[in-house]
Amino acid sequence: MPRVFVQGRPVDAYPRLAPEARRGSVRRITEVGEEVLHRPCRDVTEFGPDLAALIADMFLTMHVADGAGLAANQVGVDLRLFVYDCPDDDGVRHVGHIANPVLDPLDPAGRRLLDEGEGCLSVPGAVMDVLRPDRAVVRGFDQDGNALVIEGTGYFARCLQHETDHVNGQIYLDRLSQRERRDALRQMEDRRERVFARRADKEAELSR
Repeated sequence: MPRVFVQGRPVDAYPRLAPEARRGSVRRITEVGEEVLHRPCRDVTEFGPDLAALIADMFLTMHVADGAGLAANQVGVDLRLFVYDCPDDDGVRHVGHIANPVLDPLDPAGRRLLDEGEGCLSVPGAVMDVLRPDRAVVRGFDQDGNALVIEGTGYFARCLQHETDHVNGQIYLDRLSQRERRDALRQMEDRRERVFARRADKEAELSR
């Protein structure tokens, strides 16, 4: 079985740092409470070089922050777009981007729900269990406007659902009880500075 899928297609080999990232610049990651994270994003209507440049910045920003996925509103851009570089539960790596993502509804009878740990680059340092289906199918478009269908299982399915939530103006804290949300925000307060220090170290390492 191929060990890497790029834009949903198997490839024989792929570099550790996605090529897009080498063309990008690191952007500031927005945090819980900032308005852009808490409202639905606008559809991408213009495809081409400007969108590709944003995707490159998002790949590098995600890499520096040790993320598995990153939505455009997490870098302050109000667009339905996310990038990902994420393993599934079998260790297969999935790399790509998708504009205007929409999740297929799953038949409740055929889906399995997993209550597993989930974090978010916009809630730095916090990890909480979130109940999600173990499979996801998301439809959208690539940077050139070509139709895409991306399927994922396990942790990668969780990533696809988490990032689609982002472009819909929802963060994973919105899926928690009030008590769990308070716990997550306490974790963030305790760990936030350590997370930022790691990101700064990684960014400095890349620039050397």
